[in-house]
Amino acid sequence: MRDLFWLTDEQMAKLVSFFPKSHGKPRVDDKRVLSGIVFINRNGLRWRDAPSDYGPHKTLYSRWKRWREKGIFARMMAGLAAGHGEKKTVMIPSH
Repeated sequence: MRDLFWLTDEQMAKLVSFFPKSHGKPRVDDKRVLSGIVFINRNGLRWRDAPSDYGPHKTLYSRWKRWREKGIFARMMAGLAAGHGEKKTVMIPSH
């Protein structure tokens, strides 16, 4: 599976304001990790099946878990939806 997904610089610019501030040691490349998380979710893969281009699978899972628990992804979705002026609920199937 070599059809990797990469967020564009324009897409990252829209998301960066939602990222939590880094404390202490700098985070690994946000674009690489977030692209990997999207790839895993879009393709229904296990974390350990992530292509090495995205970095260690444990890093992808750890970032996903931490940001999910902090509500980062929910804020991203709400913020992006609010930017379009839609006044309805946005649903994403999880299957």
